[in-house]
Amino acid sequence: MNDAQPKQNLLELDRDGLERFFVETLDEKRFRAHQVMKWIHHRHVTTFDEMTDLGKALRAKLEQHAEIIVPNVLFDKGSEDGTHKWLLGMDGGNAIETVYIPDKGRGTLCVSSQVGCALNCTFCSTATQGFNRNLSTAEIIGQVWAAGRHLGNVPHRERRLTNVVMMGMGEPLMNFDNVVRAMSVMRDDLGYGLANKRVTLSTAGLVPMIDRLANESDVSLAVSLHAPFDDLRNELVPLNKKYDIATLMDACVRYAQRKKGESVTFEYTLMRGVNDQPEHARALSKLMRDFDRRVQMSDAAKVNLIPFNPFPGTRYERSSSDDIRAFQKVLNNAGLVAPVRRTRGDDIDAACGQLKGQVLDRTRRQAEHAKRLKAQEGGVDAAA
Repeated sequence: MNDAQPKQNLLELDRDGLERFFVETLDEKRFRAHQVMKWIHHRHVTTFDEMTDLGKALRAKLEQHAEIIVPNVLFDKGSEDGTHKWLLGMDGGNAIETVYIPDKGRGTLCVSSQVGCALNCTFCSTATQGFNRNLSTAEIIGQVWAAGRHLGNVPHRERRLTNVVMMGMGEPLMNFDNVVRAMSVMRDDLGYGLANKRVTLSTAGLVPMIDRLANESDVSLAVSLHAPFDDLRNELVPLNKKYDIATLMDACVRYAQRKKGESVTFEYTLMRGVNDQPEHARALSKLMRDFDRRVQMSDAAKVNLIPFNPFPGTRYERSSSDDIRAFQKVLNNAGLVAPVRRTRGDDIDAACGQLKGQVLDRTRRQAEHAKRLKAQEGGVDAAA
C-alpha cells in the first residue's frame, strides 16, 4: 500500500469489508479482523495500542494504514422522561441528531441517514432544513457507537441498546448502500448483535429500493403512510406523486411475502382536520385489511398512530385526544393492531418529526422556511 494513500476508517467497514482489508491490504488472517471489530463495537476502543490481544507488528501496520474516526459529540441533552438526544458534528459545519428512547425492557436508538432530508414532507421539521448530503457508513454506525459508549452498552451483556430504527433525519433508501452496510454491523454478533427484527428501516415509499431491500437485507420495514387517499398523500408526502398508494402497497406486499410471518408497520401521523376524520380511519382500515388478505396473514399490517408534534412555522396542529381515540377505535373495531405512540422527548425537541441538526442547505427550503417564519412573526400572510 502506498503511504500517500489516505488511511482507511475502519468504522466504514462491515465484517466482509474488514476481512478483505486485513487479508488484501495488511496481509493478515481474517480472524484478526474479528478481534478488531469487537474492540471497536463492543469495547468502544479507537486506538490500536489499546487492542492488547494484537501483536505489536500488527498494531504498527494498523497505525500506518488505518484509523478509527468516530462522530464528534457537539452536545448531548437528556429529557425528563429518560429520552436522550445527541448533536453530532459532521464535516463543514453540518451536524445531525440521534435520539435514544428507553422503555420497559427495551432501548431504541433513532438513527439518521442524511444531513437534512432529500424529500420534502410538509409536516416534518427536518424537511424545513433542506438537504446537504448522504451520510457515510461510518457516520451512520458512528451514531450507534457514540450512543453505546455514552450508555455503557455492551452487546450480549449490558445491553442498553436493544433496537435501532432508521427514522432519524433523512430518507434511508436514498442512501441505500451505506445504510445497508451500517445495518449489517448493527446485526452482526461482532458488531451490536441485534436481531434482524429489531432493526427497522422507515421509508416514505421509494418503491424500487423497497424491492432491492427485500433482496439484500433482512430487517423490519416501516412505511410513512400518513394518508389513505392519493390526493391527500400527494400534499403530505410529495413522493406519492411518483409512487402512488397502490404502487407502494404492492411493494409492501412483495416485501412481506419474502418471508413467512413478516409484518409491515405503517406510520400514520394524526393532524387536526387534515387526516384524522372518520372517513380517513375507515379508508385506512380497508387499506390495511386488504394488505392482510393479500399477504394471507392476519396482522400483517400494523399501524403506528403518531400524534403530530408541532414545530415553529408549521401550519399543522395535533389532533385532539378525542379524535385520536375515535380514530384508533375505528381501526381496532376492524381488527387492526393500532397503538398510539406516546410522545417522548418533546421537551428537548426529540419527538418524532422534530429532529433538526445543522444543515448547510443545498436546496432553497431552509431559506423559504425562514421567510415564512418571519412573515408569521410580522403578522403577514406567510403565502404572500
